[in-house]
Amino acid sequence: MTLHDPRFDVAVTGLGLVTPAGIGIEPNWERITSGRSTAALDPALADAAVRFACLVPGFDAAELLGRENSWRLDRFVQLAMVAARQAVEDAGLDPQNWDGARVAVVLGNSLGGTGTFEQQHQRLRDHGPKRVSPLLIPMSMMNMVSGYVAIDLKAKGPNLVTATACASGATAIGIGRELLRAGTCDVVIAGASESALSPAVLAGLHQMGALSGREDDPAAASRPFDADRDGFVAAEGAGVLVLERMADARARKARIRARISGYGASADAHHATAPDPSGAGVELAVQAALSDARLGHADIQHINAHGTSTPLNDSTEARVVHRLFGDGPAVTSTKGVTGHTLGAAGAIEAAFTVLAVERGQLPPTANLQRLDDGVEIDVVHGAAREAKVDVAISNSFGFGGHNAVLVVTAA
Repeated sequence: MTLHDPRFDVAVTGLGLVTPAGIGIEPNWERITSGRSTAALDPALADAAVRFACLVPGFDAAELLGRENSWRLDRFVQLAMVAARQAVEDAGLDPQNWDGARVAVVLGNSLGGTGTFEQQHQRLRDHGPKRVSPLLIPMSMMNMVSGYVAIDLKAKGPNLVTATACASGATAIGIGRELLRAGTCDVVIAGASESALSPAVLAGLHQMGALSGREDDPAAASRPFDADRDGFVAAEGAGVLVLERMADARARKARIRARISGYGASADAHHATAPDPSGAGVELAVQAALSDARLGHADIQHINAHGTSTPLNDSTEARVVHRLFGDGPAVTSTKGVTGHTLGAAGAIEAAFTVLAVERGQLPPTANLQRLDDGVEIDVVHGAAREAKVDVAISNSFGFGGHNAVLVVTAA
């Protein structure tokens, strides 16, 4: 193994997950490792271009956040707030007692409050401007996800939103790590949220040809790396990690679930929505993350792939992985279970990668029946795989050619 320099590692001391696989760490991990898809027809999408999606089950904002937050916050903020509270509690931290000026919030999002915006636009058309809610702007602005989480948790340090499309969550974690390395703060609440299952967004994705059309069998629609994949299943969710410097976490005797040891980012500079088929941009991000972690290709034992279930993405990613790593690392895409949570995907999947490293269990890629002929990598499928993992990476790529890669190492 390459000699890893741990001086720049940061500790993951808390996790919060609100996804189609469940609310909380254990429900999520049980569903992810079972390989059971969450995609289903949604009556609320009866008139939408695609009538199925992956929704967070049993999410009652009034019960989880109180009645006021249930009507004045868009759902993408509500999901983030619940996940952030979970993560802080999991880390054993108390916002009533911490120095809020030393706590940063860095959350990713790609589309903002589209549900609120579409509803209020319809009200404008039907009833005129005086019937538009005064909450329209604070409910729909992307930056409000970190703003409201900071208000809720009394976090007065740097407050940022990253917007790198479907890489936003991984970007947020990488930026959070940089804030800690720079000494700008002592705790970072990092992650992402998305809830954009609105008619206009789904219509746009459908018209692009990005979504699966398997309405006859939604549960089998998200099938990363499968020869018969035909697009992704849109989803909602939030994932939040609490990050601290290793020395600080040890000093307060915190449980360290894993470490974020490297971060790399790049741009394809190729096309607005299609990945560069050569994978050159992806390779740049992977190489940068490994260099940052002072690790080599042979050190990587597990990869949580971006794996969207679209023909172009999966083929390109598989080629890059094979070119860089051969068939050595065990690869999985958890989007087979959760669908594609868009801007939240990188954070949710980083959390799943942390759990895989911590628990020595690799989730299967759901619905993989026949590996695409061009996919020459070891894709975990059929059942979860027990494996000791010291080093893993989590890949995230987004429209605009954004690429972000995180290196996760054992505590």
